[in-house]
Amino acid sequence: MKEQAIEIVPTIVPASFADVEEVSKKYAKFSSFFQIDVADGKFAPNTTWLPKEGDTLPHKYGYEVHCMVADPYSVGSVFAHAGAHTLIAHVEALGDSERAKQVCGEWRGSGVKQIGLAILFQTPLEDVEQYLPYFDFVLLMTIPRIGVQGIPYEKSAPARVADFHTRYPEISIAVDGGVSEGNIADLTHAGARHFGVGSAIAKAADPAAAYTKLLSLAEAAIV
Repeated sequence: MKEQAIEIVPTIVPASFADVEEVSKKYAKFSSFFQIDVADGKFAPNTTWLPKEGDTLPHKYGYEVHCMVADPYSVGSVFAHAGAHTLIAHVEALGDSERAKQVCGEWRGSGVKQIGLAILFQTPLEDVEQYLPYFDFVLLMTIPRIGVQGIPYEKSAPARVADFHTRYPEISIAVDGGVSEGNIADLTHAGARHFGVGSAIAKAADPAAAYTKLLSLAEAAIV
């Protein structure tokens, strides 16, 4: 199997629609693809901007949307119409697998190129199994709870990533939560190749240098 390239994806947690383009422009010197984290105050304790029908994501960038919401189907559909490249829905909010299959098909029909299946840190890995045929990759949270940037990294995360990789070696693994220069090599060794990165870039004195360093560390860790 061909080795998957490392992807470092800066995250945006928008308080308003304007934040999406503002942060994208800030990071555009070193990336053109971003993760938008959205939350509804139900599935995740915080609230962010959520799209409405007619919103259109900036065309010059690519976006994956991490739907930390109780109803990923409706939120994901609005983002699909807004031009999202990738949608990520949480297994804990999907319910019936036949509905997941149907809606994933609808999203792809609306132009979505990739669909990810996210799983909270406490959720048993086997809970993803019935949904895997309809999704392109799995996103493993590497923090003990979700909501805002800056929640401490879970030190046992690499072991969980390695466990998933052993069980499902053909499934591409993304990770999100507390990714930093201090742990990205361990996560790469464990099998992750796609990294949603928030604070390690957003709070860096030089975001571009932080992005480059993370990419270098991850690429060097591929065995």
